[in-house]
Amino acid sequence: MHFQKSLPRLPIPKLEDTCRRYLRAQEPILSPEEFKKTSDNVVAFQSKEGPQLHKKLVEIDANNKHTSYISEPWFDMYLRDRKPLPINYNPFIIMVQEENIRYNEPLVKATNLLISSARFMNSLRAGILEPEVYHMNPKKSNTQFFRTITGLLPSAVATYGAYLFKAFPLDMSQFHHLFGTARIPEMEKDRIYNDPTSRHVIVMRRGHFYSFNLLNENGSIRSPQEIASCVSSILNDPRGPSECPIGILTATERNQWAKNRQHLLSLGNEQVLRKIDSAMFVLALDDDLQEENQNKLLRDFLHSDGANRWFDKSFSLIVNGKGYSGINFEHSWGDGVAVLRYFTDLKADIKSKPRFHPEDHSKLSPASPSVEKLGFKVDDAIKASVNGALREYHHWAHDTLSLDHHISDVFGKKQCKTFGVSPDAVMQMAFQLAFYKLEGRAVPTYESCSTSAFKHGRTETIRSCTSRTKALCKAIVESGKSKANDNEFKKLIIECSKAHNVLTKEAAMGQGFDRHLFALKRIWEESGSLGGSLPSIFRDPSYERINRNILSTSTLSSPDVLGGGFGPVVENGYGIGYMIQDNRLGSVVTSYRDHRDATEYVGHLKSAFEDLHRILQRK
Repeated sequence: MHFQKSLPRLPIPKLEDTCRRYLRAQEPILSPEEFKKTSDNVVAFQSKEGPQLHKKLVEIDANNKHTSYISEPWFDMYLRDRKPLPINYNPFIIMVQEENIRYNEPLVKATNLLISSARFMNSLRAGILEPEVYHMNPKKSNTQFFRTITGLLPSAVATYGAYLFKAFPLDMSQFHHLFGTARIPEMEKDRIYNDPTSRHVIVMRRGHFYSFNLLNENGSIRSPQEIASCVSSILNDPRGPSECPIGILTATERNQWAKNRQHLLSLGNEQVLRKIDSAMFVLALDDDLQEENQNKLLRDFLHSDGANRWFDKSFSLIVNGKGYSGINFEHSWGDGVAVLRYFTDLKADIKSKPRFHPEDHSKLSPASPSVEKLGFKVDDAIKASVNGALREYHHWAHDTLSLDHHISDVFGKKQCKTFGVSPDAVMQMAFQLAFYKLEGRAVPTYESCSTSAFKHGRTETIRSCTSRTKALCKAIVESGKSKANDNEFKKLIIECSKAHNVLTKEAAMGQGFDRHLFALKRIWEESGSLGGSLPSIFRDPSYERINRNILSTSTLSSPDVLGGGFGPVVENGYGIGYMIQDNRLGSVVTSYRDHRDATEYVGHLKSAFEDLHRILQRK
């Protein structure tokens, strides 16, 4: 937390800049007539309600200097939404396998993940976890000299010292909710619960719950043999799948889950629920799943059958029978920066310093390990709710949801840079081009961008569908198989990349328009004293349209990521999780079959990558 005190506050954009950026994003997705109407509404907003709402937002922000203007309303948005968490909100990331296959054996992998997680958590609790810093030039700033100099600076100015190295410390406030945290379902609005002193972990297997302490009473990590003995005893439990897997209830509509949770409490389950809520995290052992098919693997980590999950926990570690491991995380408490940092540190630790080895099986204590089996008291009403939830979830996740993936090995980050284009811009152009090949039009597109360079920053939207990308897609599609215009197309791609870099920088610096308009609309909704009907900018169908993102995209890129993704955010859209690595580009695409087909889109995405790669190779 060394830089936290001196982190800058998230700026509120100027109203005129927000309106200009909003129109810029609307232009490629509206007809000329629609755009004229939207422009008129924006002009009216700037002269009527906009300045008053903006002034109120500035006043609220000035009275809450300890946080950002988006933090509280963003938490509120998540916690009030009643949609089920899996697919709708919880993303997942899968870790690449260990090179030595013996370390992928479930007992070995799970034990090492538990130990390394505890090491990370202890560093966090002790205040010695190294701050997260974005290095513009790692060779100059990701050094011991940088750490020494900025470490000597007082916290009140340390961030400004880092800026001299062109290094940007990131907000660490979300990290405290990584461990010991759960989202508690309540009617109309959930709440976040955190136990900063928890020492135990919850393990789930075949829908059953187990608990044991990872830490001793003095806070030190138990020996690898003790932890492995606990995991081994769970893996050897002969019980079949639970007949009443309570975890499936965390996959239901939030008010429905809140009612069922209250009923569980009335049956005397307070202790077991408190044990789950306060646990450091959940470890889900899917050792019965031996599947290595990529799409099946992706589904298991995104949604599974719901019986062996507790989607309310801040995150769940998942290990399957082939030793594939990864994270499924609840999104309200935080964003990808905290999760990816934990993920990459975890992977580095189990790779370089595994504490439990395959040959250590023989050292396991034959004595009964200190594992507590947790059981829920249920009645016919709960059994009926569980059975109904299992049926509904299977239909939703398996019958309705379409999922596919694409990996482009023809080029990656390194080659993009030799072409003089941003790898992220290439990915976003490919998503646009694939959709244009499919439907011949541009649609609202969301790319998540972290604003964690600011105190309590969350995310901002990069509106990657621009007039330039639309013109590029139209030209490529209309040229068919002709390569005659590839030189012109290459110039267009470079221009698109430059424009995308500007949008990315604006968003990262808190200068997008989405969060600003979101906050202004919320102020109007909360203060009836402003009178009148909802401002025309928000009543305009184009405002609702741009916020129903047909292409919703997000990246968590690291060499340690095998794949990751999330569900569609609207019923007729695509959810696209993507990764950018040195020599390959990958995407996981989801959709709902009643509206769109992920596999069909992936086919066009493959074609889009081939087109872009061919064009970029032109001299």
